[in-house]
Amino acid sequence: MKILMVGAGVLGTFYAARLQKAGQQVVMLARGERLKQLQERGIELIESADGLKQTIPVEVIDQLQANDEFDLAIILVRKNQLASVLPLLAINQKIKAFLFMVNNAAGPQALIDAVGKERVLLGFPGAGGKRDENGVVTAHVVSQFIQPTTLGELDGRKSQRLMQTAAVLEQAGFPVILSNNMDAWLKTHVALVSPIANAIYLAGGKASSLANTRDGLILMIRAIREGLHVLNHLDIPVTPGKYHLLMWIPEDILIAVLQKGFKTERAELIMAQHACAARDEMYQLAIEFQQLALQAYVPTPNIDNLIHYIDPQSEPLAQGSRNMATNRRDWLPFALFMAALSGTLFQYYWRKSKKLSKTKNP
Repeated sequence: MKILMVGAGVLGTFYAARLQKAGQQVVMLARGERLKQLQERGIELIESADGLKQTIPVEVIDQLQANDEFDLAIILVRKNQLASVLPLLAINQKIKAFLFMVNNAAGPQALIDAVGKERVLLGFPGAGGKRDENGVVTAHVVSQFIQPTTLGELDGRKSQRLMQTAAVLEQAGFPVILSNNMDAWLKTHVALVSPIANAIYLAGGKASSLANTRDGLILMIRAIREGLHVLNHLDIPVTPGKYHLLMWIPEDILIAVLQKGFKTERAELIMAQHACAARDEMYQLAIEFQQLALQAYVPTPNIDNLIHYIDPQSEPLAQGSRNMATNRRDWLPFALFMAALSGTLFQYYWRKSKKLSKTKNP
């Protein structure tokens, strides 16, 4: 496929490099210093899995012409950059499909207005990383069990072009999952990622510091629950459905899991460093989600509290703060569920063993 990569940041560079290595014809759209770096040295990439530096030559352009033809354009920019990118894409009528892999809680209407409903695909990347001052990108593919690259048509169907795009990305080494409601998926993602980023700011910008600040984790958990509550009130399905678990697992259990997860190097690379480099995007996402909360008439005090920490001038919460009490009421529904689950499993295996016994002793 002939692919245009719009966005030469960490993820745009990473996806372009892997697609180019997999045999696709990739052209990157870049500006300013990044354009010069790519023209002079190509893509310089370190994959954190092996730590080896690779140099991948790639064609680079600084503007899109009305008659430039591509099978696919992948847009991988921050949400706050999208408004300035859409007019550049709108002038072209030759590109067959636009895959917007962008954070978005506001819905796809602006994308449809720019390039036409028939050309819009929605998605989200399953990777993270950082870029140094010389343009060298260090990146990592997120586990497919946590967040694979996710794609979908606006109407949820599994079209031929969607399947082809998924196959191309999988060939490049990105695990892919298809969603039948990408708009809901993206809104759910913002309901999670916005509180996580803001909690990282609360802890001074480090995932490890957040792991040691229980009050920050409690605020984050409650903000995420508020966000999921907003989606429920708007009849937006929480997608993937596994995130419903966050609504009823006791805070004490979630804190223990998060403390372990936020102490890893990957948490620093994928979450903390990305969050610190994208405060402007996180501010816009917070505003977009606040609009959803207003539509739902749902109070969000914990979300509102965390939003203040987006401001780089805000004073971080003291590391190790443990002044907030966890919600003990979480334990009752959890205990009832576990009891019901245990009873169901007991009955299943009892009936199975009884049936097996009858088979052996007719």
